[in-house]
Amino acid sequence: MSLKPQQPEKVYDIIGVGIGPFNLGLAAMLDETGGKEALFFEKKTEFNWHKGMLIDGTTLQVPFFADLVSMANVKSKYTFLNYLQEHNRLYHFYFLENFHIPRTEYNHYCRWVSSQLQSCRFGTGVEEIRPFDADGSFYEVVVKSEDTGETETFYTKHLAVGIGTIPSVPSHLEKKLGKKVIHSSQYMDRKEKLLHANSITVIGSGQSAAEVFYDLAQLQNNDTFTLNWFTRSKGFFPMEYSKLGLEYFSPDYTDFFYQLPESKKDELLQKQDLLYKGISMDTIAAIYNLLYEKSVGQEKPHIHLQAMTELVHLEKIDDTHLLSLRQNVSGDVFELKSDVVILGTGYAPSFPYFLMNMQDRIEWDKKNRYQITRDYRLKTKGMDNNHIFIQNGELHTHGVGAPDLGLGAHRNAVIINKLFGEEIYPVSHKNVFQTFGTEPSWKLAAVR
Repeated sequence: MSLKPQQPEKVYDIIGVGIGPFNLGLAAMLDETGGKEALFFEKKTEFNWHKGMLIDGTTLQVPFFADLVSMANVKSKYTFLNYLQEHNRLYHFYFLENFHIPRTEYNHYCRWVSSQLQSCRFGTGVEEIRPFDADGSFYEVVVKSEDTGETETFYTKHLAVGIGTIPSVPSHLEKKLGKKVIHSSQYMDRKEKLLHANSITVIGSGQSAAEVFYDLAQLQNNDTFTLNWFTRSKGFFPMEYSKLGLEYFSPDYTDFFYQLPESKKDELLQKQDLLYKGISMDTIAAIYNLLYEKSVGQEKPHIHLQAMTELVHLEKIDDTHLLSLRQNVSGDVFELKSDVVILGTGYAPSFPYFLMNMQDRIEWDKKNRYQITRDYRLKTKGMDNNHIFIQNGELHTHGVGAPDLGLGAHRNAVIINKLFGEEIYPVSHKNVFQTFGTEPSWKLAAVR
C-alpha cells in the first residue's frame, strides 16, 4: 500500500511559465484583481521581447491599445497611456499622431510593467512539471536558478504556459546554422559582425525578413556589400490591414472559428496567410522609396529582389556559401555565392519540454496536436479541476488571432474569470460589425 505524499505547506493559485507579453499581461491583471496568489517564472534574466529584432525605426503592427491590459481594463495603472504619463511623454505621443508605436518603446513599456510585479521572477527556468499525486489535485513545479544552478520546488492549483513560439528553420537548413547563417531572431545580436561581409542574402517573405532587408539596404552602398532578397512567395505582398479585415482578430471570429470541424480549421488557416504573415504597407513603401533614391542618376545599387524563388540547397565553401535556388514558376535553377545568409523563415509552435512526462494525460487530435477548450485550457485526462492554460499555442484551435497582441488582454480576462469562477473582467460578445457565421433566425431547417 503506497502512502499518499505529504501535503505541501503552500500551494499557489496559478504559476505561469515564461514571461512574454501574454503572461506578463496576466500577471499585471491578477496583480490588480487581488484574491489569488500567483508566480511567474522566466529563464531570461530580464524582460526582452524579440530582442534580436529591436531594429531602430521598426514599429508594432498593432495599435498601442494592444498593450498588456487596455483591451480588458483601460482604467488599469499598467496601460501604455499611464506609462507615457509616468515617463512625461504624453505630449510627445500626442504630437506624434501615430497609433503604431516604436517596437523599442513597447519593449521598454513591458520592462516598466515587469519591474513593478513581485510575482514575476526572472533568471529562473522551469525544469519539470508533474501532477503532485495520482489524483492530480495540484502540480509540482521544479525550477532552476540560472545564476546559482540551484533548484527549488513550488506547488500550484493551475498553470499558465506562455512560452510562445520558437524560431522556425526548414529541416534541410537546420544543420547549416552558424556564425554567418542565422535566423532573423538573432539579427541585432550578430549585426555588427555581419556587416563586414562582402555579400548578404535574406530569405523570407514576412515582416521580419522585410525589416532586416530594409535595415541592411540603408547601410548598403556599392563599396560595402551586395544585398539579395529571395522569397518563395508569389510576391512581396502586404499584410491584410483593411478595417473589415482586422475584425478577424476579434473574440467574435475566435468564437466562429472554434466551433468549426478540425478539417475546416486547417483548410481556412492555409488560406489566411496574408492576415498575419505579410509585410506592412509602410515597410513596403519605405523599401521602395529607398530603392528609388538609390537609383537616382541611373545608379545601379548592388541589390537584388526576387520572389517566386526557393532556396533548395546551401553549402559552405571556404569563407562563403554557395546557394542553389529555384524559380518556382519557370523552373529555372541557378546558383550564387553569399558570405552571409539570414533566414526570415518565421516561428513555429513547440510542445513544452517540461510537460513531456504528462503526455499520456493530455488529449491529442488526429494530427497529434494538443486540444484546447474555448476558454484556453489544455484538455487533460483526470485533471479537470486543475487547469493548464495555453497562451499563444492555440492557432490550430482558435484561429489567426492566437499570436495577436490585441487579443492578449481578452484571453487573460477569460482565464482570470475561469480562475475565479465568476466574471471579474467583463467579456463582450459582439465586438464587430460583420457576421462570421449565419444569423440563427435565418437558418433553414433543411434546404427546400
